[in-house]
Amino acid sequence: MDEIQVAELDLDGPDGAVLHFGPAPGGGPPVRDGGDVYALVRLRGRPAATVVCRVPPGEDPARVVAATARATLAHDLTYDLTYDREPAPVIPAELPRTSIVVATRERADQLARALDSLLAQDHPDFELVVVDNAPATSATYDLVANKYGERVRYVREPVPGLAVAHNRGIATADGAVIAFTDDDVIADPHWLTALTMSFATDPGLGCATGLILPARLRTTAQILLESHGGFAKGFTTRQYDPAHPPAGEPLFPFTAGSFGSGANMAFRATVLREIGGFDPATGTGTPARGGDDLYAFVSVLTAGHRLRYTPDALVWHHHRESWRDLTNQAYGYGAGLTAYLTAVLVRRPALLPALLRKLPAGLAHARSITAHREAGGGAVPGAHGAQDHPWPRHLSRLERRGMLAGPLGYAKARRRVRGLPLPWNERSERNERNER
Repeated sequence: MDEIQVAELDLDGPDGAVLHFGPAPGGGPPVRDGGDVYALVRLRGRPAATVVCRVPPGEDPARVVAATARATLAHDLTYDLTYDREPAPVIPAELPRTSIVVATRERADQLARALDSLLAQDHPDFELVVVDNAPATSATYDLVANKYGERVRYVREPVPGLAVAHNRGIATADGAVIAFTDDDVIADPHWLTALTMSFATDPGLGCATGLILPARLRTTAQILLESHGGFAKGFTTRQYDPAHPPAGEPLFPFTAGSFGSGANMAFRATVLREIGGFDPATGTGTPARGGDDLYAFVSVLTAGHRLRYTPDALVWHHHRESWRDLTNQAYGYGAGLTAYLTAVLVRRPALLPALLRKLPAGLAHARSITAHREAGGGAVPGAHGAQDHPWPRHLSRLERRGMLAGPLGYAKARRRVRGLPLPWNERSERNERNER
């Protein structure tokens, strides 16, 4: 499967359609003459759509991609090439002080790329916290100390697990809003502003999520993942309010995967601490394999707070490259889904009646996702998309096996972290002892 070049197209820039290859900041030249291009289309600077097209050798890529983009948007009745379907949001005069937490383990090269993009944010008031999770070497500490100094706060968390690392970040953070992303992303310069501005205007907002697009589509594994769903949740702003459940979503709020993903999320700090943070028995690095973000989303909503998805908050994610990574990911998705549902049952038993009523439909919905992948249809249509490269059935079987294993994985992980205090409570207890 040939590489698909990733690009950005500003369809109505000051000099007409402008195409550059690679996610900003930086970008780069096309890697070859012609070939397939996956492009983010922007209207007046805002993410509007993605398109895939083949650029013939010798043709101007900007002209070909722009023509494809205009044809695509012209057939989308929610768009108008003169006016956006949504007015541009007004940035509040004062944005909340925000802490960005990045959990990492032994990936210093990728982490440096992510930190460079995060330090380039246009948000006026933020700090950057790196949580080094169960490190085997000093590589992450050396990177932060030698390259970034006081611009990045470093904290070590010896207990393995993504949720545990995020909880350590919550304890360290001093922001009114705490944003989380991964060490394998490149953040758009406007990401943090777009992700956090609604916290300034909506006191009932507990969580915000944003758009995740692929930074590279070089390997078969990367193209398959993006072709059959990826991490993107669309280009329409959505707000989820537990007081007004969305029509046509009878499983709400337990279809947490539709709300966003852990590589691009932010929480009001008081709300996040109020719900107990992330369940340490979930997430990458535990037998549960995932589900930490899903558990947090549902906890925020069931506590009565709103959740908002905005595509203006964009990060570019470096999907795992190897086939082995993809198989592990498929199994982990299934395990994380049922692990998070188990966590909800165990930690929030008052939700048991509602969850049991919706559980059969929820499991059917999860199975339908894998069936949809097998049938085709995803984020990268066309020459190298779902139609030509259907989702392998054995990956769907792995995902279903993961769903069966998730509850047991959660139980194993819960035994391992039993008695582990919430780190911000631990800090408060130390402060009280010092005061005495």
